[in-house]
Amino acid sequence: MKHDYSDSLKALSADMVKEYLLENSDFFIRHPELLLSLRIPHTERGTVSLIEHQQQNLRSRVCQLEEEITSLLSVASRNEDIYRFYNQLFFDLLETESLEEINRVLVDSFKSRFRFAKVRLAVTDSTGQFDQPELNLILRRRLNEHGYYLGRLPAQEQNPLVAQDNGSVALVCIGDRGTPVALLAIASNDPSHFSPDMDTMMLDQIRQLLAYKIPQLRHG
Repeated sequence: MKHDYSDSLKALSADMVKEYLLENSDFFIRHPELLLSLRIPHTERGTVSLIEHQQQNLRSRVCQLEEEITSLLSVASRNEDIYRFYNQLFFDLLETESLEEINRVLVDSFKSRFRFAKVRLAVTDSTGQFDQPELNLILRRRLNEHGYYLGRLPAQEQNPLVAQDNGSVALVCIGDRGTPVALLAIASNDPSHFSPDMDTMMLDQIRQLLAYKIPQLRHG
């Protein structure tokens, strides 16, 4: 009889125990004494009871959730700051009365808020061409279908744009890609600051405003 019992225990796999407990969720309610008598290995205390183990897991989970909430609040605060910046920049640009003033507002705002290395607004002539032939070539080669380029550029392309060889850039075509009104170029010393997967929602609003404002000032 003892031999049969040992054979039965050997045939009982961990998966079978697990499956049984899942199907009988009230098992420990019917046998509460097991919660204290079962011992689980612990890295610092040797072994702990099942209840202590569960409490530790819950405390760890609470700490993890607190860190996630703190991180989300930090991101939300940063996004709110960025939203407020672009909102103020929008109204500042709306009040400008010359192309020079538009350029000054863009340069001062982006440099003071984000400490970008270079900010440049290059305006085209009446035919949509830039004075610098390199800019026409770079626009045709680099801009995506939405009129943006975000990321690194070879030095021979980046230097004519923002007079620096390193880092990363954001190129924003103002107006239609075929006959652009202007090009906004923003350069960061950080090679990873601008990347192709960046969201352009806030820049879209500035881009639309400049596409309306620049022709108005140029012909007014």
